[in-house]
Amino acid sequence: MVAQLDSLYIRTSLSKTLTRLLSYVCFEGRPLTTKGQWINSLVFPFLALQKRLPQMKQVYKPIFIVGTGRSGTTVLGTILSMHRHVGFLNEPKALWHAIYPSEDLVGSYSRGVAKYRLDGTDASPKVRRAAHRLFGAYLALSSSRRVVDKYPELVFRVPFVRALFPDAKFIFLVRNGWDTCQSIDGWSQRMGVEVEAETHDWWGVDNRKWNLLWDQVIHRNKAIRGPSLEQHSLENPLDMAALEWIVSMREGLAMMEQLPNDTYMMHYEDLVASPRKSLAKLAAFCELPPDERFLDYATQRLKPAPPKHDIEIHPAIRPYFEETMVALGYDSTRAACAIR
Repeated sequence: MVAQLDSLYIRTSLSKTLTRLLSYVCFEGRPLTTKGQWINSLVFPFLALQKRLPQMKQVYKPIFIVGTGRSGTTVLGTILSMHRHVGFLNEPKALWHAIYPSEDLVGSYSRGVAKYRLDGTDASPKVRRAAHRLFGAYLALSSSRRVVDKYPELVFRVPFVRALFPDAKFIFLVRNGWDTCQSIDGWSQRMGVEVEAETHDWWGVDNRKWNLLWDQVIHRNKAIRGPSLEQHSLENPLDMAALEWIVSMREGLAMMEQLPNDTYMMHYEDLVASPRKSLAKLAAFCELPPDERFLDYATQRLKPAPPKHDIEIHPAIRPYFEETMVALGYDSTRAACAIR
C-alpha cells in the first residue's frame, strides 16, 4: 500500500492524499526491505538542496510517535495525518539520515558506524540547522502547521530530539507485548529477503540492527543483562523481539518520568476500543484544535484485532518481560489481557 493510502483515505480527503504522496516521494525514502528504492536517488538530492536553502517555515511543537514498531504507530500517524493542521512523516529515515548520517540502524542508506542512542552532544549547530531547514521545508511544501513524525526508535534519542526541538511533544504508544512481539516476527518473515548473500529483514542487513541494539543498549543495561542472558544464546527471533520490546518500553517509561509535561502514553487497545475519546484526549495534549474529520476517519478505520496467544520466550528474559507488562498496566500472563 503506497504511502499508507487506501480507498477510505482517498475518499475522505483528496488534499490529504496529495500531502501523503508528497511526504512519501520527497522526504521519507524507501528502506531496504521495501520496493521502490529507486526513489532514493531523487530523495537525497532534494534533501541536500533543502539543507542549503534558507529555512522556509518555523517548526512549532513537532510531534514524535515513539515506542516499538508493530504497536500501531503507523495507523496512529495515518489517523493524525487526517487532522487539518497536520502533515505526517512515516519513518522518514532518509530525512533523518540527511540530518545525521550515523543514525542508520538498519543499513538502508549506510553500512558505516551507527549510534542507537543520540543525545544533546550530537546536536551540533550544523545538525540543528539541517533539522530545522528540512522539517521547515516539509511544513511549507505540505501546507501544514504541525508535523507528526512516526519513528519508534527515537525513543532512544529523546535528548537529541529535544536539543533540536526544545518544544517537541512525544506520543509513547504501547501495545500488549505478546501481540507486539508476534507481529514483529510475522513482519520479518513476510518482508525478509535474501539479496546478494545478505539477509534483509526486521533486524537490518545481516542482523545489523540487532547487533547494535545488543552492543549499545542491552549489553550496557545492568538491570537486564545477567550471566544467563548472552547474545549467542538468543537464536529465536521471538526472544530478540521480546528484548527489543522490553528495552524500548522501559526507555519510554523513563521518558515519561523525565518529561511528564511533554510525553503522552497511549495504549493501543484503548485507541481501537474508543477511538473518539482516546484521540480527543491526545489532540488536547498535542494542542491540536478539534477536528471532526479526523475523528470520523478514525472510527471508520480502527477495528480491534483478535489477541494473539502467549509465546514461549527465553527463561532469562521472561521475568523482565512480565515486569514490563505490569509496569505498562497489563496483565502479564495473558495475551487477551485487558489493561488493568
